[in-house]
Amino acid sequence: MMDWTDRHCRVMHRLISKEALLYTEMVTTGALIHGDQARHLDFDEMEHPLVLQLGGSEPQDLAQCAKLAQDWGYDEVNLNCGCPSERVQRGAFGACLMAEPALVADAVKAMRDAVDIEVTVKHRIGIDEYESYEFVRDFVGLVSEAGCRLFVVHARIAILKGLSPKENREIPPLRYEVVERLKRDFPHCCFVLNGGIQSHQQVIDLLPKFDGLMLGRAAYHQPWLLSKWDSLCASQVQSQDLESAKDSEIDSRKSIEEKYVQYMHQQKISLGVPWSHMSRHMLGLYHGVPGARLWRQVWSDSSLKDLEPLAVMALAHEAMGRAYIREFDDI
Repeated sequence: MMDWTDRHCRVMHRLISKEALLYTEMVTTGALIHGDQARHLDFDEMEHPLVLQLGGSEPQDLAQCAKLAQDWGYDEVNLNCGCPSERVQRGAFGACLMAEPALVADAVKAMRDAVDIEVTVKHRIGIDEYESYEFVRDFVGLVSEAGCRLFVVHARIAILKGLSPKENREIPPLRYEVVERLKRDFPHCCFVLNGGIQSHQQVIDLLPKFDGLMLGRAAYHQPWLLSKWDSLCASQVQSQDLESAKDSEIDSRKSIEEKYVQYMHQQKISLGVPWSHMSRHMLGLYHGVPGARLWRQVWSDSSLKDLEPLAVMALAHEAMGRAYIREFDDI
C-alpha cells in the first residue's frame, strides 16, 4: 500500500472505525535513516492503534528504525517479508526475504532487543518453486524462535519473476487452509489472515478461524466496510444483523465526510496541504450509493482546487442529489 495509506488516509479510516489496527505504508530503513524522518513518521494522535511497517534486511538498520518507531509513539512495528515488487527485491527485502529465514530471525531479534513494543512479521505462504507447507512452516518456526509472536500471512505464494505486484495479488491461488494449519502447529503464536477478503460476509465467516484479518485495497476502495467491524469484534451484535442491517446510513457517511472535510480544512490552514492531496482517500466512501459517481467527479475536479473543502462538499452533494431525483423520476 505504498503511496496509499499515508497519514491522511489513516485519519479517514480512523473516523470510520475506532478499533481497527491501522498500518502505515511500507517505509524503507534507508528512507528513515538517511531521509526526512518526520515526513515518514509523523501521524495524528487519533490514528492509534497504529503500526509502522518497515522494509529492510539489515538487522541493525531495522533495529535503529524500530527504535525510531517506538520513540515516535507507534504501537507496533512490522517487518514486511511479503511484497513481491522488483523494486523491493532490488533492495533485498520484501518477499525475497522468505528465502533467508535465518536473516529474518536475526532481524526480529535485533528489533526486539531494541524496543519494548511488539515486533511482527508479514509474509507469504511461499515464493516461486518453494510452495510446500514445510517451507513456510520452517520459516515461521525459525522466526518465532527469535521472539516473533504474531504473523500476518498473505495466503498466496509470491512469484518473484514474471508477475507484477497486481498479478501476484490475483494469479497465485489463495490457500487459507495453509494459514489454518500454521495456527494449529504454532499454538503459541497468533496468525492474521490476509488476501482476497473483500466483503462483510467474508469477515464474518473467516474471523472465528484466525486471530485477525487484514484488508488492504478493499478497505481503501470501499472504506465503509470498516463501519461495522467495531461491533463485530466486540461481539455486540449478531453476525447476521451486520449483513441484514440496511446500508442506508447516508447520514452516517455524510457525518464522516463532514469530519474529514474539517480535517482537510485544518491541514490546509496549519500545514498548507492542498485539500486535493487528501480528498482522494475518501472517494470510495459512498461506494454502491446512487449518485456516488457524480459525487466522486466533483471531488476529483481539479478546477475546484481553489475552493474551500466545505464548498466542494456542497457541490458534491448537489450533484448526488440530482442523481436521486433522476432515480425517483424513473420509478
